[in-house]
Amino acid sequence: MAALFLVGAAAFAQKTDQAIDQYGNKVDVQEVNTTERDGILVFESKDKDFKFWFDSRVQVDFGHYFGAQEWADPIGSGASIRRARFAVKTQINRDWYGEVDMELANGSFELKDAIVRYTGVENWQFSVGSQKPDFSLSRNTSSRYLEFMERPMVVSAFAPSRHLGVFAKYANKYVFTSASILFQEIEGQETRTFVEDNNKNYGMDEGLSYIGKVVVRPVNEADYGIHIGGAVMYDSPKTSDEMGVYGGTRFSCRNATNISRKKYIDTDDIKNTKYNLIATAELAGHYEGLRVESAWLSDWTYMDPEKVVLDKPYHFQGWYVEAGCLLFGGKQSYDSGSAKFNRTRNGESWGDVELAAKYEFLNMNDYEGRGKNAIYGGSAELYGLGLNFYLGKNTKIALNYQYVNNDRYANGKDKLKVGLDANGKATTDYTKVVAEDGQAGVNYHMLLARFQVAF
Repeated sequence: MAALFLVGAAAFAQKTDQAIDQYGNKVDVQEVNTTERDGILVFESKDKDFKFWFDSRVQVDFGHYFGAQEWADPIGSGASIRRARFAVKTQINRDWYGEVDMELANGSFELKDAIVRYTGVENWQFSVGSQKPDFSLSRNTSSRYLEFMERPMVVSAFAPSRHLGVFAKYANKYVFTSASILFQEIEGQETRTFVEDNNKNYGMDEGLSYIGKVVVRPVNEADYGIHIGGAVMYDSPKTSDEMGVYGGTRFSCRNATNISRKKYIDTDDIKNTKYNLIATAELAGHYEGLRVESAWLSDWTYMDPEKVVLDKPYHFQGWYVEAGCLLFGGKQSYDSGSAKFNRTRNGESWGDVELAAKYEFLNMNDYEGRGKNAIYGGSAELYGLGLNFYLGKNTKIALNYQYVNNDRYANGKDKLKVGLDANGKATTDYTKVVAEDGQAGVNYHMLLARFQVAF
């Protein structure tokens, strides 16, 4: 009897194009087509107004570190699930889009993207929720399509990642512009605890940041193009900082690797910050299988004049340049709607191979003329070579070699050894280092590998 009732109800719904949902509401019904598109399962209505799909990736990383000085702290080699992403995306109709993206790597949960987006005005997008703001070309390029396994040090240090905010952008073939208003960072439970406790215990405002970006593309064709971009960010202190640190700035990063957790570059807390101005200038392009990307990023940290008197703000900066070339006839791709690089187009049926090289530099020191207010956060330069194997459209194997040269001030907030003192003992105090030819700081090599599948 129940089976007959269900069959009858289904027939009625199909006939009238209506049904009843679990809450008793009448809902419209239409058939959807199910397709597999380059490994992505997609459900789409016949009129193409509605689309629903999953977007996931797994990245398994391995790292081996060697060649550091005998006195240096050990650098642990190992393996990691770098990313285990699961995302659900939907185009509700032609004007509205929604997305939830979750990170499940190494047994921990983090919310990544949570987006409500309106696209009903030609060439415009308006979004609210958690997402990456448009600031850095490298930061906004998906981790699936990076030429190297990790983003450059200066990008990790300065470029904002996902924040809760309000976002707007306009894009046509030759121009991209965007504006963002950011609230707190969206990371893990720890960050959310900081936000709630700072609100509850101290009554702190969440803090706001503002970003504007412009990209000009004087040449923009499928097989070749030029990207000239710049962005500026006004950043005020956020309640996503640890309790008691609110009102300060801290920049730190790893040496463009993730398995080693050591952060040699670290300014420590710069307390009594009024605000930060962060800027970037980008020059990039692609021609058939060749892709070149470069950027300069810089921060000016302004202090509260009622608490710290400085004649000029603290200044930290860095840059990088990297290039990759597909060896078997493949083509590089650029996403005009988001002003970033996209998936490569393989030259052979089995895939393609990409050879890449890079140089990057980061300086977190500002001590000349600062006296007791000097900042010794460390600086580093890095050289890298990469070999990417694209196996079909969904599988990638990346092999990276990198050499990093940290300076004597890169001691991880006074926790990591940077040289030998006059007695021949390893020390974390850069003022006590006695080095041949003025050299100090930890230098080492890395061999890294990643196995990735996107589906």
